[in-house]
Amino acid sequence: MLLLALDTATPAVTVALHDGSEVLAESADIDARRHGELLLPAVHRTLRAAGTELAEVTEIVVGIGPGPYTGLRVGLVTAATFGSVLGIPVHGLCTLDGIAYAAGQAGLNGPFVVATDARRKEVYWARYDDPRTRVTEPAVDHPADLTEAGPAAGLPAVGAGALLYPAAFAEVPPGMPEYQSAAALASLAAEKLARGEELPPPRPLYLRRPDAKVPANYKVVTPK
Repeated sequence: MLLLALDTATPAVTVALHDGSEVLAESADIDARRHGELLLPAVHRTLRAAGTELAEVTEIVVGIGPGPYTGLRVGLVTAATFGSVLGIPVHGLCTLDGIAYAAGQAGLNGPFVVATDARRKEVYWARYDDPRTRVTEPAVDHPADLTEAGPAAGLPAVGAGALLYPAAFAEVPPGMPEYQSAAALASLAAEKLARGEELPPPRPLYLRRPDAKVPANYKVVTPK
């Protein structure tokens, strides 16, 4: 196995290569506005560090969000294109699951909540019994609705969303991941594939409509 993992659902443009036993190389840039510009150089950099080429990749896993529309689709389209050109399987995996797995690698057991920034003063979130077991579907909500007698009340929280709203998420353990890590995503995917689990299809979890909207009224231009 040579599994290429990539994710652009958070401000991290992150790529990793996994051989089924360990991560061979990884790359990450944090920039919420340059996913399209940074992703392909990160792929080339990761492959070069591993001493291999794209043609040798046998499978791809891509983070399917939830995340903002513009950034998320960069990773999904790139993964689909690679898969089509190479004729190899493309798997999806929830971005929040990757962050939860990374939190486990950093020493957090559970239960806990993963929360990422959804903008509009909201977070994308899910609850976990442990780093490998998600017990709620990914959702988008206002932080206070989760923690004030809500589904995340009294639980530790990890991720950029938890750090962004400290009044709502009072317990954020130190040393936990803020953004997605393709290395964690690849390791989780490799574990699941080794157990014969079927991964989700590479379809986006947008959870809400994009911020960009078509203007309601167009300006009427009349010929002179």
